[in-house]
Amino acid sequence: MTLIRPTVEAADTSGSGRRPGTRRAVTVLALVVLAALIPLLGPSAALHDTGEAAAPGVGGIALLRAVLFGALCVPLGELFVNRLARTLPGAPPNGPRSWSLYAAGAGFVAALGLAPVAATGTLAPDGPTRIGGLYQSRDGRLALLEVGAFAVAALCARSRRPGVQVWPLAAVVLAEALRAHPTGEYSPLVGSELTLVHLTCAALWVGGLLQVLRTLRQWRGTEAGAALLGLYARVAVVLLAAITATGVCSSLRRMPVGTILDQLTTTAYGRTLLAKVLLVAAVAVLALWARSRLRRATDPLTACSPARAEVVALAVVVALSGLLTALPVPIRWH
Repeated sequence: MTLIRPTVEAADTSGSGRRPGTRRAVTVLALVVLAALIPLLGPSAALHDTGEAAAPGVGGIALLRAVLFGALCVPLGELFVNRLARTLPGAPPNGPRSWSLYAAGAGFVAALGLAPVAATGTLAPDGPTRIGGLYQSRDGRLALLEVGAFAVAALCARSRRPGVQVWPLAAVVLAEALRAHPTGEYSPLVGSELTLVHLTCAALWVGGLLQVLRTLRQWRGTEAGAALLGLYARVAVVLLAAITATGVCSSLRRMPVGTILDQLTTTAYGRTLLAKVLLVAAVAVLALWARSRLRRATDPLTACSPARAEVVALAVVVALSGLLTALPVPIRWH
């Protein structure tokens, strides 16, 4: 009896261990499908009854932009949280396996897929001559910069000093900020600066939360895990404030105060922006809930529950951001 019972218990334990693993795999797959459907199917819903016309291939463009933004969030979040972890006394030396290489590969494919947009305005180039002329235009050079930067980031992720990948990733963020504001726009430098801060803080917030949850799973049962979550929560407040301020300023540049209420419901850009704002507000509520549980609970790690819901909502925000960049802007100041 004593020899059989541990065997049965071990079998039950291993069986129950497989079921959560299967559930997690199914959940991740469902989230990936959802994140892909939003940019692919979103344009038709956003453009319905607006009288606006989208560019050819807008769904594919939105999907590739979402992948590119996600590819920025993952490695920047890892670098950010790993740096926070090193400041904690008694933190375990082991951390979760890095996803930076996979993220850089996904970003490289997305940037390469978006290169024809810079050359022809669509995902279907007229021919190799148009693609070969990317270096002749400002947007083309920025597209090539992003492709090369993700390739360098992948090499850095495999090197002995993965921290240096922050420089090619910063180049991608800078290129995206410049691309979003062409030279013919009113005060393009101001717009690029706002986008630079907004995108950087958003990547650190989204990717940082994901990395914190992965690290807590690795550090299960240690006091350092709760300390890391609390440290991230304090920094996240500042990041959210910067994201909100730069987002409001950028929106007002494209939709002046006198027209913004009307455009939030009558234009595709406004509708998608409104959905993103409402979702970010929900994420902020989840973050406050997690912070409250972190302060009051006897076990601070119970704050992981709202934090997991927060990271899921943030994944949807990233998908909406990709869709937002592909839709026609209602008003451009020249």
